Amino acid sequence: MFGFFDGGLLIIVARILAFATAIPFHEAAHAYVSDKLGDHTARQLGRLTLNPIKHLDPFGLLAMLIIGIGWAKPVPINVEAYKNKKVGMAITAAAGPLSNLLLAYVSILVYKLSAYGWVAYAGAADPNVVMDAIITIFYYLAVININLAVFNMLPIPPFDGSRIFGLVLPESLYFKVMKYERFIMFGVLILLWVGLLSKPLMTLNGWVISGMDWATGYVDLIFKAVLGG
Repeated sequence: MFGFFDGGLLIIVARILAFATAIPFHEAAHAYVSDKLGDHTARQLGRLTLNPIKHLDPFGLLAMLIIGIGWAKPVPINVEAYKNKKVGMAITAAAGPLSNLLLAYVSILVYKLSAYGWVAYAGAADPNVVMDAIITIFYYLAVININLAVFNMLPIPPFDGSRIFGLVLPESLYFKVMKYERFIMFGVLILLWVGLLSKPLMTLNGWVISGMDWATGYVDLIFKAVLGG
């Protein structure tokens, strides 16, 4: 039983759960915002949903399992439906990473409430392997969602950050760069695989995690007061 809850397997479980939640939530956020801005393409194609099967990309799932960063099939966007193409695209793009930050915040809340709640209920001297596993998985889910948000905010195609950065680029240059987004994506994955992107991304992730910890600090204060810590 204890072997089932070892650290390596918990990470895999968290990555599978993240792919089933964080990825569809991210894509559905793109679809929802685009729909609200007048583009109903995603709705018509059945992509305005949290069903992970509708968003599944097999290679994205494999990448999530191996390196902890995955992706889905891109939600189809018709920029012609927007009143302002660049602004509409930027707002739609921002919805994805923001949705992951929201999920990260909720995951950290559940992580803290579960950890403190178990101590309050059972006492620090009464460990429980199942409860420890649940708490750890929610921590991993928070980290994975933050990783996805930060990764997708890279200001290069095909990441969401490039759509936002496109607000300050000349339109002609912006769409020229977009033509090579698949090649750029492949290059970024290679850099990530060999570790050249790891340090800057880990630094950014650490800043966001610290910010989330601060933003949920009221939970620490409440339980410390209740527990007399």
